[in-house]
Amino acid sequence: MAAAAEQQLLSTEIVNRGIESSGPDAGSMTFSVRVRRKLPDFVNSVNLKYVKLGYHYLINHGIYLATIPVLVLVFGAEVGSLSGEELRRKIWDSTAGYDLATVLVSLAVFVFTLSVYFMSRPRSIYLIDFACYKPTDQDLKVTKEQFIELARNSGKFNESSLEFKKRILQSSGIGDETYVTKSIGSPGNTATMKEGRAEASTVIFGALDELFEKTHIRPKDVGILVVNCSVFNPTPSLSAMVINHYKMRGNILSFNLGGMGCSAGIIALDLARDMLQANPNNYAVVVSTEMVGYNWYGGNDRSMLIPNCYFRMGCSAVMLSNRRRDYRRANYRLEHIVRTHKGADDRSFRSIYQEEDSQKFKGLKISKDLVEIGGDALKTNITTLGPLVLPFSEQLLFFSTLVWKLLKGNGANSQATKPYIPDYKLAFEHFCVHAASKTVLDELQRNLELSDKNLEASRATLHRFGNTSSSSIWYELAYLEAKERVKRGDRVWQLSFGSGFKCNSAVWKSMRKNKRQSRNPWLDCIDRYPQREF
Repeated sequence: MAAAAEQQLLSTEIVNRGIESSGPDAGSMTFSVRVRRKLPDFVNSVNLKYVKLGYHYLINHGIYLATIPVLVLVFGAEVGSLSGEELRRKIWDSTAGYDLATVLVSLAVFVFTLSVYFMSRPRSIYLIDFACYKPTDQDLKVTKEQFIELARNSGKFNESSLEFKKRILQSSGIGDETYVTKSIGSPGNTATMKEGRAEASTVIFGALDELFEKTHIRPKDVGILVVNCSVFNPTPSLSAMVINHYKMRGNILSFNLGGMGCSAGIIALDLARDMLQANPNNYAVVVSTEMVGYNWYGGNDRSMLIPNCYFRMGCSAVMLSNRRRDYRRANYRLEHIVRTHKGADDRSFRSIYQEEDSQKFKGLKISKDLVEIGGDALKTNITTLGPLVLPFSEQLLFFSTLVWKLLKGNGANSQATKPYIPDYKLAFEHFCVHAASKTVLDELQRNLELSDKNLEASRATLHRFGNTSSSSIWYELAYLEAKERVKRGDRVWQLSFGSGFKCNSAVWKSMRKNKRQSRNPWLDCIDRYPQREF
């Protein structure tokens, strides 16, 4: 049984390797069989402890919502049992002082409980607006063929590595309009502080200039700044570079996150939310980016060549506020953030690992088990998120099938009874799934039973901008806005995953119908999407 279940997770593909040029089979066609491992099927492995964790979050934040209705019910029953004349007599009759005291104490308890609820309730976090970097310099735009030529001109790769890159790009889902720094074509070392700072200044200041222009908020009004970049972490930090460039105020709370991979955008968002909860009447800016040139691997280890093929230039800047008066101008309200970290497991920890190869070239090594590890982290995250966002009908169906399976635990058909996996399309109108690769998006769509339209923004972002790391989920939201699909009350699910291994979710609720803005990275090409090659 175990072998059969394992075999179901494998898929085979016959690869034409062309005509053999030498050896006993010279002149004949040769083929190879490629075996791929799919994401684990979620319906066969739902861990109840993560469902309980989600309900723990829900109950923790809903204790006052459960208490206040009870108090209202008791108080209403006491008052409702009296006629109007009796109520007036009990309150105003001086001989009924005890009854008056009872009414006043009940009213005081009710008002006190209501006050504690509103005072202890977390402040609403609003997204005023966001911006995504799009180069104005068209020299940075490359086709897949130009990308290979840049790699060839650098003289760092042998023909076998170049052919491997070409095959990866052909099946990657990346189009011919992505952006890279041309320094990657240099025969010299591109992972220098000078190149890193130059690229960081270009993408970060490009996104922030647009953000401040769109929000009409001065840099000096920002009280919290969070910058995340996984690999490039100079001294002074990137956050200090931003403060220096925009001459921000001296008491700003600044944070610089490094080494946290493609999911760092939501981690930075979580940190900004916590800071806003502790500092009322404030603005927070979250900047998410990655440096392509500084991450460029110049060796020939195939497991370390893969990031070269996928990562492209990109940056997002987000303006958050906890000011109640920003309710009317905000585009979204933050509803939930759920973070999952599998770093305690050694295999997960080393699934994406920065190290040096045998020639001392530094790069990111991708484990062959990455897809399976990512599937396990994703399963944990969405199982925890479910109780917070799913309608009651879906949760009822899930628990009824789960209880039924537990009751039949030792029965002959216990393995055949699968737990009901809730339909997350009932919880969200829009999906922004990290655009890692076409293969990952295909497996996610299959396991979560999402439609082509649900993943259209992710596929379009991968095709147009490539994998921009932690900022990709914001390019996807910009795509939805450019298509004018986000309506008032719609819920948006941002899902990202990265080294560690981590999987993180953020849920937003739209505050208004989003119209196509004058500044959007998709404006010049939105009518070409979706494309057939998706």
